[in-house]
Amino acid sequence: METKTFTVPNIGCDGCVRAVENEVIEIDGVEAVSGEVDSKQVTVKWDAPATWTQIKSSLAEIDYPPQEA
Repeated sequence: METKTFTVPNIGCDGCVRAVENEVIEIDGVEAVSGEVDSKQVTVKWDAPATWTQIKSSLAEIDYPPQEA
């Protein structure tokens, strides 16, 4: 299982967090998604067939692109 925590600068409210969580959890292989409004951080845990590229692409499609450190 892979885990990644990243910043999503476009998160501004609980609705934004829910949109991100709902989008990412739909990806086959994603086990868990949690986000925080205050820190704008999201943590995703996944296994194959999900990939980081797929997760990034999915978030970009809904205007919540991740910012990698």
